[in-house]
Amino acid sequence: MKDLKHLITFENLLQEANNDLITKARSEGNVCVAYVCENTPEPLLNLGKAFSARLRAPRTGSMEMATYYMTSFLCEYTRALLERALEGGYQFADCLIAPDGCSMMNRCVENMELLKTMGKDNPRFFFENMEIPMKGDDNGLNLYVLQCKNHILKPLHEKYGIDVSDAAIRVAVAEHNHVCELIRAIGEFRKGPNPTITGYEYHVITLATYVAPKAELIPLLEETLEELKTREPEAKFPFRARVVVVGSEVDDTDFIKLIEDCGAYVCADRFCCGSLPGRDPIVLTDDEDALTQICRQYMMRGQCPRYMDTSKMEGRRAYVNQVAKEYGADGIIYEQIKFCDPWAYEKMIGAADLRNKYGYPVLAVDRPYSIGVSGQMRTRVQAFIESIEIKQIQGGANE
Repeated sequence: MKDLKHLITFENLLQEANNDLITKARSEGNVCVAYVCENTPEPLLNLGKAFSARLRAPRTGSMEMATYYMTSFLCEYTRALLERALEGGYQFADCLIAPDGCSMMNRCVENMELLKTMGKDNPRFFFENMEIPMKGDDNGLNLYVLQCKNHILKPLHEKYGIDVSDAAIRVAVAEHNHVCELIRAIGEFRKGPNPTITGYEYHVITLATYVAPKAELIPLLEETLEELKTREPEAKFPFRARVVVVGSEVDDTDFIKLIEDCGAYVCADRFCCGSLPGRDPIVLTDDEDALTQICRQYMMRGQCPRYMDTSKMEGRRAYVNQVAKEYGADGIIYEQIKFCDPWAYEKMIGAADLRNKYGYPVLAVDRPYSIGVSGQMRTRVQAFIESIEIKQIQGGANE
């Protein structure tokens, strides 16, 4: 297929945590609100002159300093973030807002704060830690709303004079929804028998919307959508199987590329930093304040294993089944970052359910935060693709 016009621009935005669009926005007087978890409602971080940037640690190498503070048994994402912070890689942020999504992230951000790794020469810099619900019910919603008021809206207003009114929140939601609609429309091109966008390209484009000011990305997304409408696909579908990737945080585009290089087309993404459900538009009505509606929708659609009530746990597997059917998947790759406790339990139970209850071939793997050119992972994915092909030859029998 012909190269997408803006793909290299999106790829370049992912090469460094402090990308060109962040630098440009801050030079114009805008406030960079850093965050680390999907449980932080994005629209609330993009009010007025504030814009959100999800922290990443591209091209992570040694994590010796972070391991000293956090031990080698904590997840590599949190250690990679602390390592990069210790190196001074997040000085572009004007604040950091983190929810207690897991104890590992709590320790990561706590060390960032105690070691004064961020906010150099910025007297207004602040850290905020939110408590978020573990059940999707009315009590959980009340907690969520209160935490967002106290740890997002209040400090942004007091420290940087950000307008946090209901009207301002609704404007931010409108921009957020426009991005979501563009990403979802682009994602529709993955559904056909011979898609006009690869899983790698789609992941790069989606991930870019988490790490740079959205207003700057909208024109690029609009052009890409129009380009895909006339892009000619390969003469023959170049992949041997279609898979959904499910699981924990994936901001390493090399992981998706590795899967596709092995011959499996990544047709859908159910992971943190992905589009499902991360790029669901937020529906607002006029009969309730915007903040409560945002929190309710984030809580109810959330697929994070932090939610432990039975309906949410069962709903996570049902959701993956729904996505796999909608996108015509032949199998599911269930992944977790090494030493991620919440997703380790979810992966074990979820993989068994999807295999035994819903009948999908499932590959369950733990992976390093930065995959590189892992020969072991490549071998496992190749073997999984072969097993899917064998099942198809045998008439789809599931073992």
